[in-house]
Amino acid sequence: MEINANDWEDSKLVVLITGCSSGGIGHALARSFAANNCIVVATSRSRSTMVDLEDHPYFFLQELDILSDESVNRVVDTVINKYGGIDILINNAGVPCVGPIVDIPLSTIKNTFETNVFGSLRMVQAVVPHMAARKKGKIVNVGSIVGLAARPWTGAYAASKAALHALTDALRLELGHFGIDVVNVVGGYVKSNMVKSVLTTHDNMLEWKLFKSFEAGFRERLVRSQSSKSTHADEFAKQTVAAVLRKKSPAWFSYGQYTTVMAIMYHLPLCVRDFLFKKDMKL
Repeated sequence: MEINANDWEDSKLVVLITGCSSGGIGHALARSFAANNCIVVATSRSRSTMVDLEDHPYFFLQELDILSDESVNRVVDTVINKYGGIDILINNAGVPCVGPIVDIPLSTIKNTFETNVFGSLRMVQAVVPHMAARKKGKIVNVGSIVGLAARPWTGAYAASKAALHALTDALRLELGHFGIDVVNVVGGYVKSNMVKSVLTTHDNMLEWKLFKSFEAGFRERLVRSQSSKSTHADEFAKQTVAAVLRKKSPAWFSYGQYTTVMAIMYHLPLCVRDFLFKKDMKL
């Protein structure tokens, strides 16, 4: 049963989503919000990656680089001028970063934080003045279960998501003063084009040196994370959109394969968590 977005507001909600390239979680979220009678501003760095959304009357496609102040301000101003406001911001755009921390170039780790953390903050700072003036709005930051408990070979990416989780918690307290809800979406193993991107980046950019003997096992686990048991992006999007469109959205929303397992790992004593991760990774 689809949720009627009009339960929250009489007119159609305007939802701005970053990272909507075909095959990704953002693309699935865009389609799910549109199915729930929302006007969706779908964005990515290249409009060509969203070409299948062009003919839908509820979509407004925009090229957006979340690393650029000029690009962010241009898109936000365009949307506000066209529709009169932005009701929901979904910070979904992100980049992967995997491998032994000591082998990853610092420039790559920096780019991960620039995108996953500062790119999201740039979007937040651009839309909050408008939402605060209206005394309403929702900001949704898409985190990850890896931000709950970092395991070997995902430390840099996990750190970026953990930082986003912490910032989301602080924003929820600060922006509640203006009637703005802030939601942290903690996704589990979801089928998307992320793993393909990881493997491509891994092959082309990163040479494992000190931990070369662990490389094959890590690649196998990446492929396994996209198995038939992994949560489909459409299902993840459907459940996430349902939670976001509630009149009172949850502060944290977790969904997807292994979310329960990782939540338990988060609360385990470090010695137990370390033992389990080392055993799993054969360290």
